[in-house]
Amino acid sequence: MKDKESGRGKVALYRSYRPAAFADVRGQEHITAVLEAAIKKDQVAHAYLFAGGRGTGKTSMARILAHALNTDDQDIYEMDAASNRGIDEIRSLREGVSTLPFNSRYKFYIIDEAHALTRDAWGAFLKTLEEPPAHVVFVLATTELDRVPETIISRCQVFQFKKPSHEILKKLVIDVAKKEGSTIAPAGAELVALMGQGSFRDTLGILQKVLTVSTDTKLSEDEIAKVVGAPPAQTINMFLEALAAKDIAAALGALAASLESGTEAQTFLLLALAKVRAVLLLRYAPKMEAELAMQFADDDLALLKKLAGAGGAAINSTLLSELIGAYIEMSRAPMPTVPLELALYRTLA
Repeated sequence: MKDKESGRGKVALYRSYRPAAFADVRGQEHITAVLEAAIKKDQVAHAYLFAGGRGTGKTSMARILAHALNTDDQDIYEMDAASNRGIDEIRSLREGVSTLPFNSRYKFYIIDEAHALTRDAWGAFLKTLEEPPAHVVFVLATTELDRVPETIISRCQVFQFKKPSHEILKKLVIDVAKKEGSTIAPAGAELVALMGQGSFRDTLGILQKVLTVSTDTKLSEDEIAKVVGAPPAQTINMFLEALAAKDIAAALGALAASLESGTEAQTFLLLALAKVRAVLLLRYAPKMEAELAMQFADDDLALLKKLAGAGGAAINSTLLSELIGAYIEMSRAPMPTVPLELALYRTLA
């Protein structure tokens, strides 16, 4: 649902389509149900801790909660702890907490990136959390729950935000593209959702880039691939065929060709993983073909079905496990391609 900011010139899609009510939130029903019940029963806590990956909707949920409590905008205070992390900022916050709200029942404080607060700042803030005024509600948002002191956690109601599922992100892409006056092929939406990697914000950021460079209202998979730096589908298919044939040289050749065209190694492997997974699903759960047909182009699906048969036996659960391990290791490796190369040597040699 578009919020009121969307009419003010060109606004980032993640802001334009930020959920404005509990009903607009996607994939966090375990949280919205509890918060709505608390409001209905007038049992709102004085402090909440929203934890989860970036772009999962933590601050949006905080604003929704504030407005659901009929909090006027001038009684909502947002602080980025990454930039305001010291004891002086918390002392200033404590002074503000002691005064009554202007036009609302509550003064509502949203502290984003809360884990960035210093030890002294946490110590000062703890005193406020221990005996908060009745007119104050705090929401602390963090991507790193392990960096929040246990003394703080124990004084908050903690909600863990889940990464949105691939299907949720894909539907979001299709819905937003339509609202922006464009159509996107299912395989294209699949690619945008995959590259969004569990983040609403990143997914909509990718879609916005595609909409910006597109010359018409039809967003093709090839067009999207160029924007996100993905290799052509044919290159990934060559890689899969090499895996099936246990041809390490051909597999490394497909990887090298992709890297030469500007694709990052992690992007290449992420797309390959999606297709290796699809091969195994088609082999062991053939009833999922209709669902997979919505994710891949006809030519791609035909190849995946072929590799699901006896000719693709080398594409198995062991290989998938090795590729997943390689993907995880890539971000830590001095040379990003080495984990993938090792996985190929171990499984195909």
